[in-house]
Amino acid sequence: MTDRESATPPGRGAMTIALVLVLGSIMASLDMTVVNVAIASLAADFDAPLATIQWVATGYSLALGAVVPVSAWAVGRFGAKRLYLSAIALFAGGSLLAGLAWNIESLIAFRVLQGLAGGMIMPVGMTILIRAADPDRLGRLMSTLGLAILVGPLAGPVLGGWLIDEVSWRWMFFVNLPVGALVLVLVTRIFPADGERSVKRLDVPGMLMLSPGLAALIYGVTSGGERGSFTETAVLLPLAAGAVLIAAFVVRALTTADALLDLRPFRDRSFATATATMALFATGYFGSMLLLPLYFQVVRGESATMAGLLGVPMALASGTSMQFAGRLADRLSPGRTIPVSIALAVSGFGLFAYQLSADASYWALAAALLMMGAGGGSTMMPLMTAATRRMSKEQAPAASTTVNLVNTTMGAVGMAVASVLLSGAMAARVPLAGEGGLQALHGLAADARAAVAPGLADAFQSTYVWAVALMALALVPALLLPRRAQPARTEPSAEPAPAAAPAEAAAS
Repeated sequence: MTDRESATPPGRGAMTIALVLVLGSIMASLDMTVVNVAIASLAADFDAPLATIQWVATGYSLALGAVVPVSAWAVGRFGAKRLYLSAIALFAGGSLLAGLAWNIESLIAFRVLQGLAGGMIMPVGMTILIRAADPDRLGRLMSTLGLAILVGPLAGPVLGGWLIDEVSWRWMFFVNLPVGALVLVLVTRIFPADGERSVKRLDVPGMLMLSPGLAALIYGVTSGGERGSFTETAVLLPLAAGAVLIAAFVVRALTTADALLDLRPFRDRSFATATATMALFATGYFGSMLLLPLYFQVVRGESATMAGLLGVPMALASGTSMQFAGRLADRLSPGRTIPVSIALAVSGFGLFAYQLSADASYWALAAALLMMGAGGGSTMMPLMTAATRRMSKEQAPAASTTVNLVNTTMGAVGMAVASVLLSGAMAARVPLAGEGGLQALHGLAADARAAVAPGLADAFQSTYVWAVALMALALVPALLLPRRAQPARTEPSAEPAPAAAPAEAAAS
């Protein structure tokens, strides 16, 4: 028997749940963008190279990817509400410890703890929302949940930059404590109580394949950046081990009744094509998030606060377009809207990369950022809606887990690849960067910065090209998305479900 929540009527109840989930997701989103702005400052404060500092971000994403596969099983075992409350409490505790970190090693360790909690927040939250939502309004509710993607990039760089410049980087993490406390109170009072839970056993062999496999894969990519080569044994070994473990898990999942992650949703065309599109798009889109604040700080010499403010056009356009795209997703088929959104994002990123230089006009860059944000915002949440709309109530945990696993894993890979490419490009063009890394460029005098800025700008420009290429490649599976509206599925694909009560059928 599957874990079932108390019936929650669609409409206002589901929207209230979505708004509370936004608050919870904001913490994870805020922390990701705040740290991106702080990379340069952390490199200087801890006297560590970019390859080490980027583990503050990549270690968080790596932990996210490692724990997400367990969330579908954990929802059935412990209940969605209980698990969500635990994840929020653990994330707040990890934030407190990260703010108290005494060296770069402890900061990375506590970021991993945050990631282990953060990896549960979005998939469990999406499961709760899918179960509570009327399928015909899922696009609008998903766009509401996507507000976290607006608030995080919008407030994170500005708030984080101000805290770094005027207070301390430690407050990047302390700000999560009041938000976490508020979410705990609201979830306790508003969310439906956990009903009967499943007795499905934990697929330990599958867990020992998938989670370490994802970790090894991302470690191999990042290790290649540290060594400046992907041909060394120390890099190839984890890459190969990760690929083998993931492939072994797929084989097991297709042949085992109680697999850690149910792969049957991939039989649905919308789910399969939307997930493939998301994998390519997320790698380029989220990987490039590491580059934007660094460009303004390292090349243009801006403060962390100003770097955050200069990124506002992209975040604002992303959140605004997300709301319109979510409503369109309830009316139009994904095959008609998502390819257009991807094309808009590719055009914006291409325009941004084309004009990237040491003295590019901020107004011209802002125009490109608007296109980048509009394209990204109108792509990500509609893709999640397209992937999950036809999933039944029983399939919701597996579907939301898979979607978030793809999103977080490919985002982590994208960030690692961006770091690798940027480090290599800067070292090839600016000897100072090759010798001392990112920390050698932090706080340069105006004349010294002017001398190396053209080479640095060229390094950033060449790194952005890969993001454009990956997002353009995402158009291939996007063109295979259904071009006709499909009815929401009300029963699992494996076997017919018993007749559901009206309220339950509306939530499935």
